[in-house]
Amino acid sequence: MPREVRERQMLDAAVRVFARRGYSAASMDEIAELAGASKPLVYLYLNSKEGLFTTCIRREADVLLAAVRAAARPEDPAERRLWNSLRAFFAHTAEHPEGWAVLSRQARCHGEAFAGVVAEVREGVVDVIVRLIEEAAGAAPDAPPLNGREASGLAYALVGAAESLADAANGPAGQIVPSAREAAETLMNVAWVGLENLVSGRRWPR
Repeated sequence: MPREVRERQMLDAAVRVFARRGYSAASMDEIAELAGASKPLVYLYLNSKEGLFTTCIRREADVLLAAVRAAARPEDPAERRLWNSLRAFFAHTAEHPEGWAVLSRQARCHGEAFAGVVAEVREGVVDVIVRLIEEAAGAAPDAPPLNGREASGLAYALVGAAESLADAANGPAGQIVPSAREAAETLMNVAWVGLENLVSGRRWPR
């Protein structure tokens, strides 16, 4: 079997075990058994449990970020790109609940090195949203200027809300959860309608 195929099987098995057991309780024996490989082979390919967990986080983060970026097609207007990006984010996390569990829960709880990879993917998504917000603000006629801190703050708020909604949508079995489309609509109603008011000069009177 080609090495890349065997490694993918190992990573798929590891993501399932880490999502179900957590990093500390996950067993390399269980991962090897689920992957249909020997334990020494897992160590040969992926070095250590820590190295395996890091590779899992990196892979899941890269795939999620790629899905969000691919959805924001440059030929679309900013509103459509934001909508498509949100739908892609929620669709991906719904289709890959174990990968999202590794990113959203496990990676944040087991050390700075693991959390740093998650922070990188968050920054990548924030960068996409900041550009869309700035473009929308710049396209509005006679709009007051939107400074960089405001655009960045709005993007972080939106990404944080998206992460919380994705966590809720991947909650315990039997729980009523929003679909990917419903979650994206919720954030569009909050973010885009609010942004339209903001760039039109209708700000909250402090």
